[in-house]
Amino acid sequence: MTASVNDERLRRWRLVLGAESGADGTGRTLTGTDAAMDGALTSLYGRSAGGANGSRGSSRSAGLGASAPSVARWLGDIRTYFPSSVVQVMQRDAIDRLGLSALLLEPEMLEAVEADVHLVGTLLSLNKAMPETTKETARAVVRKVVEELEKKLATRTRSTLTGALDRSARINRPRHRDIDWDRTIRANLKNYLPEFNTVVPERLIGYGRASQAVKKEVVLCIDQSGSMAASVVYASVFGAVLASMRSIATRLVVFDTAVVDLTDQLDDPVDVLFGTQLGGGTDINRALAYCQSQITRPADTVVVLISDLYEGGIRDEMLKRVAAMKASGVQFVTLLALSDEGAPAYDREHAAALAALGAPAFACTPDLFPDVMAAAIEKRPLPIPDMAAHQ
Repeated sequence: MTASVNDERLRRWRLVLGAESGADGTGRTLTGTDAAMDGALTSLYGRSAGGANGSRGSSRSAGLGASAPSVARWLGDIRTYFPSSVVQVMQRDAIDRLGLSALLLEPEMLEAVEADVHLVGTLLSLNKAMPETTKETARAVVRKVVEELEKKLATRTRSTLTGALDRSARINRPRHRDIDWDRTIRANLKNYLPEFNTVVPERLIGYGRASQAVKKEVVLCIDQSGSMAASVVYASVFGAVLASMRSIATRLVVFDTAVVDLTDQLDDPVDVLFGTQLGGGTDINRALAYCQSQITRPADTVVVLISDLYEGGIRDEMLKRVAAMKASGVQFVTLLALSDEGAPAYDREHAAALAALGAPAFACTPDLFPDVMAAAIEKRPLPIPDMAAHQ
């Protein structure tokens, strides 16, 4: 048993250290599948003499070759030998380290890759350079990812927000026909009188009647600078889900130094994504000015700014707009990121200034987003993650 464990450890170290003769010290020779795995790793993570990029080895040179076929073979190899999560990481590394973005403009390459949120972000950043022959394939790749995300996120989002909307519509002085008896009894159990076998309904809870229920408005204001790619993808999917709910009027606005309202495209998040232009500068103040101009019922509106807060516009005006919206009754939420990528880089000075206005900025995972929106709709404290919050 011990020998088997040690042998597996040597195998793994051998794959980590590389194939240079005498360089690894393990005395292990790789054959078969292990040799093929090592070749795929070498193509991506090897390095030339001199130690560039901090990769392993001392004599290998990294590279997948200049031709699309060689890259396509490599993509096929890594999908054969590694699990999907590892394949996605290796693809991102290949794009970043070896400059393979241009090859993604070829349809046959797109068909070979493992589609994920990060690949969608890369494709969107290449949208302007994408030839017409590639766009159909690119849209198919993006649609596959979007549909998977929507399937994963939609049910819980609708359920959580429907509950929040229901609670926000309840009234505490209902007419007799509007009393929610189940909730009224639960709320008054402390007033149970055993001698009479009854509950005294000291507090009545009623349903919000159709004429009394006020439609909530949600404005998603999304920074489309290059660093926000994953957030743009998730926000677009959530925007489509919110727009499908009859009790919520959803507006989706994207910005760099210009502002684009994509609300009319919310029925198809793929159209929304291809309407973005990742990269460029940032003018949060201009974007908030536009959002502010669209608000007609402040007390029933939630504005969600998704940005790393690296402002290229007028900082003081930006903060004044946030303060004015909050003073008018708007629920203002700032998300430094909407993704699973871990702690984001962001402008700490601007985050602190927003926190001073009572609008703390924090990173939010897709799983947490429905709870954040539910709290905002009900006007209760936001569920801010301890490690991600800027207090």
